[in-house]
Formats: sequence, C-alpha cells, structure tokens
Amino acid sequence: MIVMKFGGTSVESQEAITRITEIVRRYESQHPIVVVSAMGKTTNKLLEIGREAAAGRREQALGLVDELRAHHLTHGLAVAGAAAAELDRYIRAHFDWLDELVKGLSVVGELSPRSTDAIASVGERLSSLIVSFAIRAAGVPSQHVDSRRVILTDDRFTQAQPLLEETFALLRENVRPIANGAVVVMGGFIGSTADGHTTTLGRGGSDYSASIVGAGVDADEIQIWTDVDGMLTADPRILPGGHRIKSISFAEAAELAYFGAKVLHPATVLPAIDKNIPVVILNSRRPEVQGTRITSEAVPCRNAVKSISCKPSITILNIRSTRMLMAHGFLQRIFEIFDRYRTSVDMVSTSEVSVSLTVDNVENLESICSELRQFSEVSIENGQAIVCLVGENIRHTPGIAGRAFQVLHDRNIRMISQGASLLNLGFVVADADLKQAVTALHHEFFSELDPVVFD
Repeated sequence: MIVMKFGGTSVESQEAITRITEIVRRYESQHPIVVVSAMGKTTNKLLEIGREAAAGRREQALGLVDELRAHHLTHGLAVAGAAAAELDRYIRAHFDWLDELVKGLSVVGELSPRSTDAIASVGERLSSLIVSFAIRAAGVPSQHVDSRRVILTDDRFTQAQPLLEETFALLRENVRPIANGAVVVMGGFIGSTADGHTTTLGRGGSDYSASIVGAGVDADEIQIWTDVDGMLTADPRILPGGHRIKSISFAEAAELAYFGAKVLHPATVLPAIDKNIPVVILNSRRPEVQGTRITSEAVPCRNAVKSISCKPSITILNIRSTRMLMAHGFLQRIFEIFDRYRTSVDMVSTSEVSVSLTVDNVENLESICSELRQFSEVSIENGQAIVCLVGENIRHTPGIAGRAFQVLHDRNIRMISQGASLLNLGFVVADADLKQAVTALHHEFFSELDPVVFD
C-alpha cells in the first residue's frame, strides 16, 4: 500500500488531472491512497472571498465564487465521464453552501479563524471529489473519503495540530480496508475537531496530511508528486540548473525543508520518520524521472554538502541589555515573548549581553518588540536572507566553513550558526546578495558530483 500526494499544480486543470489519473493507474496494484491539494490557486481565492465578504463587499465576493464555480465545473465535468451529472450536483451543492456563507459573513462583518477554515476547506473537498470521479471514469475502482472523517485535530483553527493516536485509529479502521479494493481519494490540508468543526493544518499542510495518512495505514511508501524533478542542490528560483539529489536522509530533508526548500513541507517527514516510511519526491509532468528518495539512513556520498537551501525576506532582531550581564534568565524572558505571540525563530546567535535572531513572520513583530524594549534595546534589520549548507558529511569534513566564507569574502555576513544537528552551516546575508552567494557556493561545492547521489 502506498500514499500518493498531488499538489495544486498537479490538479489545476482537466489536462493535469488526466495526467495524474494515468499515473495512479500505473500504481493500481500497489493499492494507492491518493491525497490531493486544491486546484491551482483555489485556496488563495477562497481566502480572498472570505476577506471580501467580511469587509462587506458581498457582490465582489460572490463574483469570485462564480469564477471558482465555473472553473471547477469546466475542468471537473470534463474528466468525470458518464458520471458528469452526478459530479455536477456535488460541485453545485458545495458552491451553493459557499454562497450562503458569503452572504452571512457580509452581514456579520467578521471573519473568525473557524469561518476561515470552513471556507479554505472547500478547495480540497472539491478537488478530491473531482479526482475520485476522474479515476473511476478511467476504469479504475475509486472511492472518495472525506478527510474530515478521519483526520482528527485540536481546535487551533487555521493551524490545527492532528491528534495522531486517534487519527491513526480512524485511518486503520476506515481507510485501509477500502484501499484494499479501490483507490481511496482524500483531500489534504483539512481535518475536523472532535465536535465536527472543520479545521486546516496550515498552508502547505497537504504534504503533512499525506504523511499522516501513510503512517496511519502503515504504507510502504509516501510519494509527493509536484512540478519539479525532486530535491535539488539549490533552489531553482534562486539558481536554475541545480542537480537532482537521488537520495537523502530524513534529517537532511527536514533541515532543507525548514530552511526554505519549498518542495517539501517542514512537518511532512515527522510521521514518516516515526514509522520509518520512505518518502519520494516526484514530478507529475515527468513521471519517468526517479525523483528524490528520502530514507532514515543517508546513502554514503563523496560530496560534503548535499544541498544549499535559502530563506529570503527574513528579519533580524538584535536584542541587547547590559543589565543582564552575569544574570540568568535573559534568554528565557526573550523566548517567552515569542512563545506568547506564536512566532517561530529560525536562527539564534548569543553573547553575554546580546542576542541576535531571525524571524520570517513579522505579523506580531511590533508587539514583540514593544515587550522586549521593557528590559532591552532592540534594533531591526529587514531585507535579509538565510543561506544553509546541508549535508550529513558536514559534521565529518574539516574546512567546510573556511571554504564557504572564502568564496563569500566580498559579501557582508550578518550572522553565523553551526546547527545543533551538525548537519547544517547557516549564515545570513542581505537579500540583495543572495543570488551571488548561492551561485558562488554552488560552484564551490558541486563542481564535482558523486554519481551515486546526484544526477
């Protein structure tokens, strides 16, 4: 049994859905469970609908609903075959419900996190129905399962956390038996609370959903189908022409995902790690490419660095307090504030009286700085970027930092961090220097490649 997750670009149109239907057909003998994202940019448009409705712009919101309705009907019915009339009823029912919700929000004038999740869930609810009908129309037995029946979460709306023990029990009981006789299709990203309220796992949560499902049914493999050939030696948005990584460890993949590798959601690997289930990144537009296989143990590699990840548009906070010299509790006070505002910190450098740290979420930055200034001086530097060299061999290879900083000798480096995992060497440069920095590092560490690991 395998889990196959398809992202938004893999289900964005009639042509894309037809492509993945053929891919699923090839894996039919392995009893696939298919997890899909919303079609294309549907989630963004749904969230815009919610904002417009809550702001009282009812007609604008309903106009956006009409656009989404037309798109789903056009592309969905085209792949449903003889069951098009049945799918038509399902799609129209979802959008009739959304119309009523928009009208209600425009009266109330408020968009709560709970309402946000209800709206955002529509994309995956519809795409999973459409893909299920498409697979059935292609002659493969298929059954749709509403993820909200089997992914149980807490009530932290928009960022819900799955209750894994309960969810695994539901998946074993309700999904695994069906998958033995038909292709199960589910929407990613969504779940529900114990009392039945719809929740979402946060943006990018469809990857996490696939990993949860894979762990819950004890899958042999979790496949993440996207629009790239796998994990690469550099972010293609920053440096095109990077090399495909054939094999990588869970630990390396997690570091890359956390520090900006968009091909994989950072939390994806966690349930897979616990169950030791391989994760494979594949390209739905080029299914013949073998992709990247992520396993518990790294394949021996002659290259010291496996990949260069980066996270642009981050902010540095410099926090200084001479009153804390020789005093304890400075770091505790700082991080208690970040915890209260649910703001994650990526990188930290410390001295006796100062702390520098980076954040990529500045939503609550003003409030955070206001509290920090009660006991320290705070300065902010915007327009920065984290660059990370990641690889199992970094811990065993002397001179990596020397080589990295030698090729960046003409760039100002604001922070340096040797990761506690010993798998990464990270530093911060200005956004304006990011492309040049990644280019120089890529030339330094990937001019020669181990063919066992890189393509």
